Amino acid sequence: MAKRRTQKRRGRLFILSAPSGCGKTTVQTRLLRAKRNLKRSISATTRPPRRGERNRRDYFFISEVAFKKQRRDGAFLEWARTFGYYYATPREFVEGIRRSGRDALLSIDVKGAAQVKKQCPETITIFLMPPSMKELKKRLSKRGTESETERRKRLKVARWEISRARTYDYIVVNETISSAISQLKEIIEGVDRQ
Repeated sequence: MAKRRTQKRRGRLFILSAPSGCGKTTVQTRLLRAKRNLKRSISATTRPPRRGERNRRDYFFISEVAFKKQRRDGAFLEWARTFGYYYATPREFVEGIRRSGRDALLSIDVKGAAQVKKQCPETITIFLMPPSMKELKKRLSKRGTESETERRKRLKVARWEISRARTYDYIVVNETISSAISQLKEIIEGVDRQ
């Protein structure tokens, strides 16, 4: 008797966006620990590494020349210039995750999310909202990675990004890390049941 070959499930695509300082990295890290079939996409950037960041773990750190060549070659699913640096999602990296049957999680900004959603309408988009602008300002100050001028720029961008949250499939308010994770897990598990 011939065995029927089972086709491997193609992974889905999730996007998590949030203003700078909203806790996206912490939420994402804990969510990835809780959902083993979810794998984080690593973005490419021309930004220099921050203290403790490593190439190929946190980002693919590349030169502006290399970035522009890869962009011309169609190597990115989306790209943007933010705060003076280029950021992008490597297309082949994401496709590799999905071909393996795992779900890909892209942690990208609002403009990048719109680009991906246009190319891949099946993408599930989630916006992580700060409890308030006052709390976001406090979190950015506490982070201590930017100057006062950079923080003001980030808050201006955050206001615009928050105004775009309604274009997302889901909005999660990050009051506490544990409640945000719980809501994100519910969203992913709800999509699993569809």
